[in-house]
Order: sequence, then structure tokens, then C-alpha cells
Amino acid sequence: MTLQQLKYALTIADCGSMNEAAKQLFISQPSLSETMKELETEIGLDIFLRSNRGIVITPEGEEFLGYARQVTEQFGLLQSKYIDKKVKEKFSVSTQHYTFAVKAFVETVKQIGMEQYEFAVHETTTISVIENVKNFKSEIGVLYENDFNEKVLNKMFKENGLEFVELFSCDTFVYLWSGHPLAKQDVITMEELDEYPCLSFDQGKNNSLYLAEEMKSTYEYRRLIKANDRATLLNLMIGLNAYTLCSGIICEDLNGDDYKAVPLKETEKMRIGYIKRKGAKVSHIGELYIEELKKYKEKVM
Repeated sequence: MTLQQLKYALTIADCGSMNEAAKQLFISQPSLSETMKELETEIGLDIFLRSNRGIVITPEGEEFLGYARQVTEQFGLLQSKYIDKKVKEKFSVSTQHYTFAVKAFVETVKQIGMEQYEFAVHETTTISVIENVKNFKSEIGVLYENDFNEKVLNKMFKENGLEFVELFSCDTFVYLWSGHPLAKQDVITMEELDEYPCLSFDQGKNNSLYLAEEMKSTYEYRRLIKANDRATLLNLMIGLNAYTLCSGIICEDLNGDDYKAVPLKETEKMRIGYIKRKGAKVSHIGELYIEELKKYKEKVM
């Protein structure tokens, strides 16, 4: 029994005529009849009763054709998924918790303008950004370097076959909600911040100061709260008048307009860039994403 025989039998049943089925299948009527006789002999029952007035499906044939239809439909699903499927464009980014990196990802997806794609964006810990790019889970990883962490990070990049490409540098800003007591100031000092909780992204078991996502990681904070996602940090900012230190690049359409960035007096430069596998050519989609990231150079405060 073959899939072709099953399809022939179903076509005959749908047409109600051997001659009409032969026309649809682009084969001769004698050839179609012979194929059906071979199938009926193999399964040991008559599917059709033939007469001068046409064909009639037998009760046993009805049951057989029901199973045959299920088989051909399932094969069609398999064929469409694994044989006839279009090649999907794939692209993945891993990033420290930067809204601008996610926004750039959104804009990249919008540019693709195709029906089928498989994209992924991972907001995650610093070590996971590095491992994801190393292990081909992501093509690009977005993070920052500064004078404090660059030697350690560059050593990690080299050991893992990666390279860091700087996009732009920016000063350190205090990120807090607009109702915070210090939100209306032109500049905020670290001493003024001592009265409020500092928020930091938890780096898990790799909780090294060199892997911190925030500037001033060596500062002795009186109050420190760690969390592992951006939404939680935003809620803590409002609920506890907490703050975090950031690049000052704000994406209001993702975080909302209830938050603001105020320059930190004791600023330090952070160099934001991306990592990729050393020597690897960046894909077309990767280039589009990098161009979207570069646009934020103009928005650096």
C-alpha cells in the first residue's frame, strides 16, 4: 500500500467517477482501475463496486477511506512543516537590562517585513550574555565596559573567542521615578542618595563586582536591593523611592513616562557596545540591529 494509491482512492470517492478521477489525476482510466484492483487485492476487500452506471463505495470501503483520509491529511501536515516549509530568518540578541537594546530589537523586527521568522531577545545577567554569544544562542550581546571592569571583561572575551565593539560612551545618571524627592534636581550626589535604596540587577552565582550592570559597583551602599527583572525594579522605584544608576538613555514607550534620569555628580564614563564571535561575519539582520543601536548615540545626555 502506498500513499499514491490512497490518494487515488480518495480522488475516485470524491469524484464519484473513475473517468473523472483519471482526468484529475492526469492518468489513463485503465491505469487507474488497475491501481485500484492492486490496492483492493492487497487489503483484501472491495473499496468500490463498479457498474455501467458508475461506482458505489462499499461499507468496508467507507471505513477504509476514512482511515486513508486521516493518513493523507497527516502526511500533508508533515510535508508542509518539514518539506515544503520556507526557510525562516533567525536572529537572537542577549543584553544586559537596557530598554534601548530592546527597543532597537523591536525596530529591527519591524524592518524585516517578512512572513516567517524566528527571533529571540534575552535580557539577562552579564555572564549569560557572554555565554549565549559564545555558545551560538545569540549572535550579538549588548553590555558595557568601564575603567573598572574592562581588564576582566576583555580577558573573558578573549578566553571565549569573542570581541567587544564600542558603540558610544555616556556619563552616569540616576534613574528614579518622577515623584522621587530628588527627581527635580539638576544634579544628584552620592551623598544625597544614601538615604534611599539602591537597586541592582542580581547576577546570580556569578555575583562579581566586575560583572555588575550598574556603575559604582564598589561603592559602599547603605541600602541595597537586588532584583532580576526590569519590571520589578520599576515597581520598587515607586514603592520605596529607590533608584538605580544607568546610562541616561530612556525609552519612554517601553518604560513609560513616570521615570526620569538625572545626572550623577560623581559621574563615570561607561562605554556601551556589543560582543560577537571573533572573526565571524555579522548577518544582515545583525547589521540592521547594530545600526538601530548606533542611533542611540544621538540620544546620549
